[in-house]
Amino acid sequence: MRNLIYAINISIDGCLDHTKMLPNEESFEFWTQLIRDASSLVYGRITYQLMVPYWPDVAKNRSMSNPANDFADAFDAVEKIVFSKSLDKAEDKKSRVVRTDLKDEILRLKLEPGKDMLLGGVDLPSQLIALNLVDEFLFIVNPVIAGGGRGLFEAITLPERIKLKLVDSKVFESGHVVLRYGKE
Repeated sequence: MRNLIYAINISIDGCLDHTKMLPNEESFEFWTQLIRDASSLVYGRITYQLMVPYWPDVAKNRSMSNPANDFADAFDAVEKIVFSKSLDKAEDKKSRVVRTDLKDEILRLKLEPGKDMLLGGVDLPSQLIALNLVDEFLFIVNPVIAGGGRGLFEAITLPERIKLKLVDSKVFESGHVVLRYGKE
């Protein structure tokens, strides 16, 4: 069975606003490998539209640093599954829009052969966490206090708490810290 891994950048104070993060070569390299090790990315409409066409355009134009361009290549190559009731069509050939029941579709996807799936964003992950369908949580904590912005799990309502165990951690020279948790 494939795992569904919620993976996201956050600030020390739990902010998810990507404009307040400190991207660097180490984090781009980490994300690139993470995506290469996954079979698909799972997003809601808002996160999808933040990522596409931005990263596919970077992959096409090679307009950033080598680590960012490598990330763009990995992002562009992987399947994207977009849960949306309002999006008419996907913007690129590696994306597909799903309108079926969220829980049923994720359970079906988990049973398909392949590598793990990465989940990004805020609203969709909150729904999937509340449904107890997220298997792992991976946070790259940026060494910055954002002082505002949308917070991690601020919109989530759980039927019961989810106890986690730390399964891996890594500290980058930049001060970014990777924390990977599994359900206990």
